[in-house]
Amino acid sequence: MLRERKVFLQLRHSDQARALRHIYFAERRAKISPDLKPEMQTPNHVAIIGGGTMGAAIAYDFLNTGAEIVILEADADGLARASANIESLIRSGLLSGRIDEITANARRSQLTLTTDYQDLGGVDLAIEAVFEDGSVKKNVLRSLEAVLRSDAVIATNTSYLDVNKLADVLADPSRLVGLHFFAPAHIMKLLEIIKGEMTSSKALAMGYAVAKRLGKIPVVAGVCDGFIGNRILARYREAADTMLMDGCTPWDIDEAMVDFGYAMGPYEAQDLSGLDIAYANRRRQDDTRDPARRYIPIADHLVKLGRLGRKTGAGWYRYTANGGKEIDPVIEAMIIETATSAAINRRIFTPSDIQNRLVLAMINEAANILFDGIAATASDVDIVLIHGYGFPRWRGGLLHYADQIGAERLLSMLRMCEAEDPIVWRPSPVIIGCAKAKISLAEWRFQDH
Repeated sequence: MLRERKVFLQLRHSDQARALRHIYFAERRAKISPDLKPEMQTPNHVAIIGGGTMGAAIAYDFLNTGAEIVILEADADGLARASANIESLIRSGLLSGRIDEITANARRSQLTLTTDYQDLGGVDLAIEAVFEDGSVKKNVLRSLEAVLRSDAVIATNTSYLDVNKLADVLADPSRLVGLHFFAPAHIMKLLEIIKGEMTSSKALAMGYAVAKRLGKIPVVAGVCDGFIGNRILARYREAADTMLMDGCTPWDIDEAMVDFGYAMGPYEAQDLSGLDIAYANRRRQDDTRDPARRYIPIADHLVKLGRLGRKTGAGWYRYTANGGKEIDPVIEAMIIETATSAAINRRIFTPSDIQNRLVLAMINEAANILFDGIAATASDVDIVLIHGYGFPRWRGGLLHYADQIGAERLLSMLRMCEAEDPIVWRPSPVIIGCAKAKISLAEWRFQDH
């Protein structure tokens, strides 16, 4: 017993134990503020615009709580696809034993499929989950406002687009809130609630009500490209692509990040989600991208070759008929050829180099997100990265991990990288400020600066 108690005490005071306690309490602090609570109304009747993979999963999540759901699609073919998507989710629930046939029939009876906006007039909340295109989404929002009750909240499930610009098309922009679900929406626990400049307290409270009803962890984010999680993900991928050009292979990077604690590295993850998704987002950014910032075109080459990931049998890796992953020498040859054409002298990166650079890039971007007021606290960033992007829970989240390194050391590491590229590695004012004041990132507050 004495030996067991000694081991227990050692473990209780370990870095991992402290990290797990940190995220445990951060999750429990992620709840609606007292001043918003009176505005909170449970959505019992919800419209989902778009019954694709995401829209169907959101609808199914609501159905599982007993809510009445209306899915609106553009035409009969869209309705057929939406119906098939929902039925597939119900069948999956039956096969896994999570629901029985009585429950499955109840879910079906709660669902209405329509192509007529007039059928949405009685809903409490309408969530657009259509293709990530600003003009398409704006048309949907206008159509929703024309038929919904004046007290109904309108939400957008955009992953990147400017919620303020989307709200501008409404006569009452205060009724729009962003609800960024994560795929698969009926399983993932994170919900980013996007607060636009005009978002009302009622609309914001509805975001919390959705999270409560669906059993999700809510994090409020401000408006920027990618909000909290996707903005950090974009920087993570940019830093990885730079090392790809400068000396690594995708499998070098993936193996290093799996060793760090991720379930999979950035390139295997891209193959899983589909390379065409990130490609479309890069095309959206073409007109606004900083020309002084390095652009790595290797992923574009893969898309043009039709290598879109697992769904086409090849992406960064090659996939066998039974789903096995194989290293493809064609990819390494393509990388070397691209680097040679750009006159890059490739060098060796150790697994530790890879981990340090990628995590440092994410930390610096997260610190900028705090500085911009997009996230309110460091623990909000930690929740988003753990529950939405696979950051290892036992490390406590990205900025908890950063505080174990310390702001002074982080600043020193950034200065070394800044000498190579002063644009992408410019240290965040938050890290500079924390190093100067000798405080942690957890102690930094936007309103104090």
